[in-house]
Amino acid sequence: MQYKDYYAILGVPRTASAEELKKAFRKLAREHHPDANKGAKKSEEKFKEINEAYDVLSDVKKRQVYDRMGENYEQYRQQGGNPAGFDFSQYFGQGGSAKSAPQGFDGGSLGELFEQFFSASQGGANRQRAGAGDAEQDIEITLAEAFKGTARVLRKPGSGEIEIRIPAGVKTGSKVRVKGQGGKLRNGTSGDLYLVVQVMPDPAFERKEDDLYTELRVDCFTAMLGGEVVANTLSGSVVVKVPPGTSTGKMIRLRNRGMPKLSTSGEFGDLYLRSAVTVPQELTEEQRASLNHIRQSLQH
Repeated sequence: MQYKDYYAILGVPRTASAEELKKAFRKLAREHHPDANKGAKKSEEKFKEINEAYDVLSDVKKRQVYDRMGENYEQYRQQGGNPAGFDFSQYFGQGGSAKSAPQGFDGGSLGELFEQFFSASQGGANRQRAGAGDAEQDIEITLAEAFKGTARVLRKPGSGEIEIRIPAGVKTGSKVRVKGQGGKLRNGTSGDLYLVVQVMPDPAFERKEDDLYTELRVDCFTAMLGGEVVANTLSGSVVVKVPPGTSTGKMIRLRNRGMPKLSTSGEFGDLYLRSAVTVPQELTEEQRASLNHIRQSLQH
């Protein structure tokens, strides 16, 4: 299986901090987002690859496992992150002694690596619950899908296709129960399948519980004098009033424009717009003279 260098995909060093990872992800995600590249298959695949890389490297436990596994990580991931299905024999010689080690792995701490695997496997793709017929399976959705609610088709041998509804407002870690689609029990019945939701990072919006945060670009004249600016939300564009004297970093709160509250129908979190004041890059001599005149008048 081909090794994916997640650090190279994001264009960051292996020592990159969480903030450096986030900055690189947002830049690349904006560049390759499907909405900005209609019909571009390469951009769509690149966007998925960027999300996959950030999903692993932004999670401390996943990143530790990735760094230790090196070129064997993809095989481990294809097994659903399940150590029970991974072939560790390549790391042992006769008699169980350590033979070779994954990249960045000290063969003397193999027990620690196993512990890491079993800990990380709780985020695996398909897990059978001990002593029961219930099973879990990860499912990825976008933030926009989490906002509106979505559906997935489950294909299972002998059961045909089942459409599963995922409600609006789900968070990473939310579980959707699919009755009777788990493992077989001794009495011939089946347990339940629990889909464990993983909400993919979004290049434009940051989520904190039910609230959303995004950048609002405001031209310097509107920032100084006040005015109206069009802002993007997950439910469409809205016109926002910008108060006079707005500086970069000022937060503008839009009530009930955040994520739907999963536990309370009809209620939403808030959307926070973080202002980013922009200045014109090209000015004529006449415009420069006018602005210089204004600057001088303000200094006296």
